[in-house]
Amino acid sequence: MNIENTQVQMRKGILEFCILHIISRGEVYASDMLEELTSAKIMVVEGTIYPLLTRLRKSGLVDYKWVESNSGPPRKYFTLTEAGQGFLEGLNITWDELVSSTQKIISINKNSKKKGS
Repeated sequence: MNIENTQVQMRKGILEFCILHIISRGEVYASDMLEELTSAKIMVVEGTIYPLLTRLRKSGLVDYKWVESNSGPPRKYFTLTEAGQGFLEGLNITWDELVSSTQKIISINKNSKKKGS
């Protein structure tokens, strides 16, 4: 098995969750999302983020508006809808449960190794 493939899959699994969190802070431009995700080491490219944003919009979780730009074409700024806020709240609960469960499993493995040393 290739560890890089597994790492990429783990990051992809939380991409939607992270994007919804970024959008929940207020109007955001897609390239700003990409920059924040990349700086957090969640590697993503435009070819991945735009289809995801389209799917989130079609699901009624995000909306967008066009804003004129002084330095080029209009920009699409995304916001979270009321349904998106409720969806994100549900994901937050799931995330907290997953982190807690994972920490329990990891700590058992760490504690077992310490006892065996």
